[in-house]
Amino acid sequence: MHTSRILIVDDSKAIVVMMKALLEQDYEVVTAPSAEEALSIIEQQLLDLVIMDIRMYKMSGLEALSEIKKIDMKLPVIIMTAYGTTQTAIEAMKRGAYDYVTKPFKTNEFKVLIQQALEAGRLMREPVSYQVAPGESADGACILGNSVKMHEIYKIIGKIAASSAAVLIRGENGTGKELAARAIYQNSLRKDKPFLAVNCAAIPESLLESELFGHEKDALTGALSKRIGKFQQCDQGTIFLDEIAAVPLSVQAKLLRVLQEHVLEPAGSSQPQKVDVRIIASTSRNLWKAIEGGQFREDLYYRLKATTIYMPPLRQRKEDLPLLVDYFIQKFNGQFNKNVKPVSGALMPLLKEYTWPGNVRELENVIQRAMSMATGDIISFDRQALFTQVSAEEKQMEGLKTQPGHQTQVRQLIESMLQDIPLAQRTKLYKLVVGGVEKILIEKVLSAAGQSQSKAAKMLGISRNTLRTRIKEYGL
Repeated sequence: MHTSRILIVDDSKAIVVMMKALLEQDYEVVTAPSAEEALSIIEQQLLDLVIMDIRMYKMSGLEALSEIKKIDMKLPVIIMTAYGTTQTAIEAMKRGAYDYVTKPFKTNEFKVLIQQALEAGRLMREPVSYQVAPGESADGACILGNSVKMHEIYKIIGKIAASSAAVLIRGENGTGKELAARAIYQNSLRKDKPFLAVNCAAIPESLLESELFGHEKDALTGALSKRIGKFQQCDQGTIFLDEIAAVPLSVQAKLLRVLQEHVLEPAGSSQPQKVDVRIIASTSRNLWKAIEGGQFREDLYYRLKATTIYMPPLRQRKEDLPLLVDYFIQKFNGQFNKNVKPVSGALMPLLKEYTWPGNVRELENVIQRAMSMATGDIISFDRQALFTQVSAEEKQMEGLKTQPGHQTQVRQLIESMLQDIPLAQRTKLYKLVVGGVEKILIEKVLSAAGQSQSKAAKMLGISRNTLRTRIKEYGL
């Protein structure tokens, strides 16, 4: 497994020592006392993230950031500043910083930001290939399949990649929608510009507009400074809006304006800002039903669906199973340092009989679990466990659903929580209440899923990356 390498740049020795102690258990840490030395390191070493102070002797962090982006546009940079409300922090975002933190910062929040920045860098760098020779593992991620349906997808990606037109990718969870989005980006004319992925379903509605379009100071409750949104950060690049059906109508109107006029207005601003961003959106929901239910704008739908890719579920392309199984075995042989042989002919009919409701993602998890438990070079599958998995999860989810009779209990719980919160903390009610409920929900679902993060993410309806972030955030 690759250990992420992080460069810490600060002319304060105390800060460098503190940061290194904070991160070196999880990452490979490199340090530099000046911007000049940092640039030399970046030119000579492969890095995954730079964390840099904005005020340093001689060359400032702002000047260094511009030079870093000339060397490697895809290297994420987090700026540290003791002056979070000043224009310099905003200027850093405009020049391509992933984000900035104000000293002193909260350790847990800072670690989550680092994970997000590393993930953004990985999505830009990790190659997405279409095919892998039998018995070989891809260098990066791979969209696999020799079926007619998959070859049609390869053709579409090849045709649309070079344009700047919006793309809508449809398909069930686990079918590879994000991989298709990254393949379009990596084969486009914008491949050397930023690529940012936003899981619209994982961000509260009240925060999504600010996350995408930014806001002015005092435009929102608690907005102590101006914020640059993902669209401004992604100027000239590509933004991937995962689960676009979760976007509220008010934000949909702003998305439509970006698509039609290439302008946006941050919250609290009346000054339109020009942006040049290609939008790739995905959905696992039926958008037409959302339109009929008044939850999605019809004009936005037609604007997006001009170029549509449908990622078929695994049950509709079972002829690709042998290729996929062989690929995942080779992948995990490398990760687990094993030499597991390909699946025998007797086991393949069993895998083809299963419906794979979790699609390719579920297949990957099944192979990983089987290989982690294998003591020799042969893996096997428990037919009963495989075929009862879906019904068991459905029963667990039924138990977790809030029935009408439970609404009163939920109301009483919230009222009880509010009574227990001191008056001095009642300016953070949303975070305290929603965060507390979310933590309990994730604990319960993880328990129901046997501590399997992939199962829990599926049951919750969120991505595994989002679940991992929440688990670390809540210290679960």
